[in-house]
Amino acid sequence: MKKQYTAGMQHPIDIDINLFDFVESRAERDPDGTVIEYKSNGAWAHFSSREFLEIVVTLAKGLIAKGVRKGDAVAIVSHTRWEWTALDMAIMAIGAVTVPVYETSSAAQIRAILNDASVTLVFAEDEGQREKIESVRSQIGTLGDVYVIECGATDIIEEFGGSVSDENFQERRKAAHGNDLATIVYTSGSTGTPKGVELTHANFAFLCLSGLQFMPRACNIPDRGLLLFLPLSHVFARYMEILSFAGTLRLGLSSDFSTIIDDFQTFNPTLLLAVPRVFEKVYNAASQRAGSGFAGKLFKRAVENAREWSMAQQQGKHLPLPGRIRHAFYAKTVYSQILRIFGSNADFCITGGAPMDPMISHFFNGIGMPLLEGYGMTETAGPVCVSLPGSNRIGTIGQPLSGVSFGIGDDDEICIKGTMICRGYHNQPEVSAEQITDGWLHTGDLGDIDAAGFLHLTGRKKDLIITAGGKNVSPGGIEASVMTSPVVDQCLVIGDRRPFVAALVTLDLSDANEWLKAQGAKPVETLEQASRNAIIHDEVERAVAEANTSVSRAESVRKFEILPDSFTSENGLLTPSLKTKRAAIEQAYAKLIDTVIYVPRGKKSAEGK
Repeated sequence: MKKQYTAGMQHPIDIDINLFDFVESRAERDPDGTVIEYKSNGAWAHFSSREFLEIVVTLAKGLIAKGVRKGDAVAIVSHTRWEWTALDMAIMAIGAVTVPVYETSSAAQIRAILNDASVTLVFAEDEGQREKIESVRSQIGTLGDVYVIECGATDIIEEFGGSVSDENFQERRKAAHGNDLATIVYTSGSTGTPKGVELTHANFAFLCLSGLQFMPRACNIPDRGLLLFLPLSHVFARYMEILSFAGTLRLGLSSDFSTIIDDFQTFNPTLLLAVPRVFEKVYNAASQRAGSGFAGKLFKRAVENAREWSMAQQQGKHLPLPGRIRHAFYAKTVYSQILRIFGSNADFCITGGAPMDPMISHFFNGIGMPLLEGYGMTETAGPVCVSLPGSNRIGTIGQPLSGVSFGIGDDDEICIKGTMICRGYHNQPEVSAEQITDGWLHTGDLGDIDAAGFLHLTGRKKDLIITAGGKNVSPGGIEASVMTSPVVDQCLVIGDRRPFVAALVTLDLSDANEWLKAQGAKPVETLEQASRNAIIHDEVERAVAEANTSVSRAESVRKFEILPDSFTSENGLLTPSLKTKRAAIEQAYAKLIDTVIYVPRGKKSAEGK
């Protein structure tokens, strides 16, 4: 390693525990306090810490009665919901292994995961998920019962639990230790076939206890609340689930993204977690609501002031007096309206999973809602670095959590070491040996770390574009900038071994129509019409030109095509965690790329996909 940095710990961390211990200790510390909230008939219902502990224990007893042994794999195929969390903690409590499966997975994907993990029992959310599983049952040799959550699965398992004694449960619980496997989490597959990451009780325990030390304001002081709408099949959501028991978080569970604004305002979280796209959409929605008249001009001036305020703050300075007066005015007239979207208690936001455009970060920081960027992987059991409210350096992804080491390899690859590193990839010892050497996880990401431990992420090795002229281009920053446009849904930069850099752009039809109406233009009915709309084309061209100002001529996007389609997980072009599948997209649009964007010499361009 040409550079290394290790964050110190305030006190030692005991990792030889069962993750169920966090559920039990939360009930001991705050038995009557709310630990889980969930939507029931449109309103928030809740469990106290003591009530939730009793549910987990009863479910664990039921699993014992069903013959689930230590090391057995039990899968959950469901959206985020309280039953997911209760079953997860019950499975791990008795030394069994939770295998999360994205609810968007196809029957073939489910079959592959259940076979690879040798799953014996499955909890499916509804009949649709059960039917997918049953359609491939004959091809899964280890599969036994399938229980449907919406058909009373938890009630059934609790009934079985009546035949198991407390002593039997405690015996199983005490037999599960820190070095035992807790879960196999399958990566979402943005760069290839999903791999099963083996994570132990110790991996999660260390990272949770490190997080409590590193950022107590988020999760380890009274009256903290998190609205979690990420899928629990994703390791970040899973980490936050477990962290809530280890700390003081009141965990609100929701999976209906269409009600997220109402949920923010009724649940009133203190901590917000979301991918950058969510904050881009909030910004764009605010801009569209302002329109193009006086209110629109006021909003634009308020945006400029917020960014100026943030940039000055980042330099340890203050705006001149006139700027501070304007900032106070905008705080009352503009910023307060946007902050109200996040509820009355919102303290700060944590974001990651994709590059964040710095101008969006400066805007939210300037209005009083810092977006703290973080970084983690499935292989690290969750986030391993994040900015803090008091030391938020925009443009970085923060500092390592307590006890976490970062290294920068000779080729600028980011490497990570610590107790939270997974024990390997399930049934893939060769890949494990290649990815984890001498305790260092090789992430595949490129970056640098400064003397204060702030990590700068510059790109991904596999995404790095090398043009025909030999120019190295990291596409993430350009893509993030283009996606700040109110009409753009996704942007994929291409150009590997090509004469110049180009981009494929998809649109969000609803957002595009709202923007068109705000501009005084007529809405369109389809993505096909939107992709050929001259006003929309002009807006995308503006966004591309703006993105190009941050890079050199050789790295800039020379040509773009607006697609009449969307990238989705259903059509195989997005992962379940909404990352673009670069190779799959380039293959799907190969004809367009080869004959329209990169027109062969002497030939006219042709339309087509």
